[in-house]
Amino acid sequence: MDHHSTPEAELLKFIPRPSRPPVIITYGVIGWLKKNLFSNFWNSLLTIAVFTLLYLLLKPFLEWSLLKAVWTASTRRECLTISPDGACWAGVIRWSNNLIYGRYPDILQWRVNLGVGIGIIWLLPLALKRVKNKILIGLTAVILYPFLASYLFLGGERSLFHYTLACVGLAFLVLEYINIIFIYLGFKQLGLVLEPLMERLYPKRAAFLSQLTCLVGLSVLMVFLFLTFSLEGVPINTWGGLFLTVIISGFSIVMALPIGIVLALGRRSQMPVIRWFSIATIELVRSVPMITVLFMSVTMMPLFFPNTVDLNKLAQVIIAVCIFAGAYMAETVRGGLQSISKGQFDAAKSIGLGYWQTMFLIILPQALKAMIPNIVTSFISLFKDTTLVSIIGLFDIMLMARNISIDKNWFGLHSEPLVAISVLFFIFCYSMSQYSQYLEKKLNKSR
Repeated sequence: MDHHSTPEAELLKFIPRPSRPPVIITYGVIGWLKKNLFSNFWNSLLTIAVFTLLYLLLKPFLEWSLLKAVWTASTRRECLTISPDGACWAGVIRWSNNLIYGRYPDILQWRVNLGVGIGIIWLLPLALKRVKNKILIGLTAVILYPFLASYLFLGGERSLFHYTLACVGLAFLVLEYINIIFIYLGFKQLGLVLEPLMERLYPKRAAFLSQLTCLVGLSVLMVFLFLTFSLEGVPINTWGGLFLTVIISGFSIVMALPIGIVLALGRRSQMPVIRWFSIATIELVRSVPMITVLFMSVTMMPLFFPNTVDLNKLAQVIIAVCIFAGAYMAETVRGGLQSISKGQFDAAKSIGLGYWQTMFLIILPQALKAMIPNIVTSFISLFKDTTLVSIIGLFDIMLMARNISIDKNWFGLHSEPLVAISVLFFIFCYSMSQYSQYLEKKLNKSR
């Protein structure tokens, strides 16, 4: 009996487990600090040293810019009287309107706000999931929106062609938002109402022709509606500030990618004339600094146009910056094209696709997706480089900031405007960087 019960007794014998280690908090603020900043002795020591150094460096700046700063004053002398060791933000605040609009008339600045607002509204449907024609919206924003915006910004007597395209752009925007409202309400789009009628006449193009008919009809309505509407003319030489910087950089950023794609494809072309022309353009533009291109555009570009064509300085600068940005973008695009394996080209040929179909349907979408970081880096660099136009006399935000220091009431105010502009440029550049990261993640999920 004892012999048979011994194994059962051994099986039922309790053996205690070793004590568990204490629970480490890995959540919340305290947990994040312990994990990332104070995980061990050396990490804690390095964290303390870095924060001490940051405190010693940032303390004088924070005292100057915030704690001892003057926000309300009528002159710089008054700022120095109130706080001689602090920043005089009162001058920047007094000049804020000029920093944004330049010398654009105050009573007409609503046109600038309206034009910028229309641009934002135009691109807003690109973020809506139910909108399908996003490529068309992007193309119309590049082609039609500049005519509508320039009509608002310039005013005065415009050509019939300019006025018509501005009305077509406005009609497209109105039609697009009517269709978006109908989509979210569960109704058919406005153009599809005419589709049954168009199917009787042109069955293969019924959807396209119905949308085009609505656009033409709405455009004609806009033409007659605003026929007697006139805007006071504003000379281009009064444009300036952030408004002018955004115009130059916006045109350059929009046109840099198409020009870069054309030059990159031309450099890879089998036709010697196109290949060598593209190579010469890219290498010539990339071998000189941007300021040289700007000076050459102002002095030499009028020689290439007839005497009847009068290009203003802003148009010359925009053309020069677009070519400069396109040449640099061409090498970025060429690098992306070289990253695509030859098997992609062979697969496209095997299913009967031609050169342009292969490029725009298979190769370029993959290459551009891989080039997003480089493209955005080029855009950020281009946005900052547009401040060089102040050297040739355009009153962009940098030149307007310099003019603060020669104002009789704010004479000698140099640091504060530059700091304000730096913060403004950081906001723009950081926003572009964050959007590129969002776009990368979105495209990676869609693979």
